[in-house]
Amino acid sequence: MIVGILALQGAVREHVASLNRLGIESRVVKAEKDLKGLSGLILPGGESTAISLLANEVFLNRLTELAGNGFPMFGTCAGMILLASGIEGRDSGYTGAIEITVARNASGRQVDSFETVLDIEGIGKNVPAVFIRAPYIISHGPNVRPMASHQGWLVMARQENVLVASFHPELTEDTRVHEYFIEMVKETGN
Repeated sequence: MIVGILALQGAVREHVASLNRLGIESRVVKAEKDLKGLSGLILPGGESTAISLLANEVFLNRLTELAGNGFPMFGTCAGMILLASGIEGRDSGYTGAIEITVARNASGRQVDSFETVLDIEGIGKNVPAVFIRAPYIISHGPNVRPMASHQGWLVMARQENVLVASFHPELTEDTRVHEYFIEMVKETGN
């Protein structure tokens, strides 16, 4: 099993470190050719507009196609924005891989960043979560399974092969969220 990490901008090495702690081989992904042979893909936090510009439309269309074919993807923070079908204040999403609409920077500015613990359905209680200019899910389709909320806002969800989180699990030593994603990858047999 090899899990890719989109490496255009953001918390790439932190996701690599989380996967290393689990004994999972990873590969940085900078172009469409790097997707070959992967079992799943993590889209890290960072700045969603910058990532989308660096990725280009052809690459984003490939991600849309892969998600539609059951390829496991996990988006954290900006990665969640890239996978969402809708973005508040924008005509459309980037890939539409999961039926959610997100509000960017819903948790506030950089100075408003915070850490908390969450109870996450299917993962456990007291899971550490770091929120940095985090987007929140403001609506979701009927096939989306809400997994965690914070102060009334949905911050983690899953739809079949796509997992998203508003927060940064890779910035903690707790690997339970990454373990959950790895189990999703195993379920698909990729």
